[in-house]
Amino acid sequence: MEAMERIIRLHIEKLPEGVYLATSEDVQGLVTEAPSLQEAIEWGRENARLLLELQGRKDAGLEFRESLEVPVVIAA
Repeated sequence: MEAMERIIRLHIEKLPEGVYLATSEDVQGLVTEAPSLQEAIEWGRENARLLLELQGRKDAGLEFRESLEVPVVIAA
């Protein structure tokens, strides 16, 4: 099956810490932090693709509503 192309708008902001934050009103839950502008665009695009793929799967085991909380583990 051929992938469908979609245009989304990324909002990119440089934070005081020197990193770039990419979000989008077009893709629920998209928040990506990157060390450079180019990486913020690339990572934002890839994360948007993954989120849209998950939202489109009926068998993904996730229900997207107005908001979603997902626990994640990070190394501090």
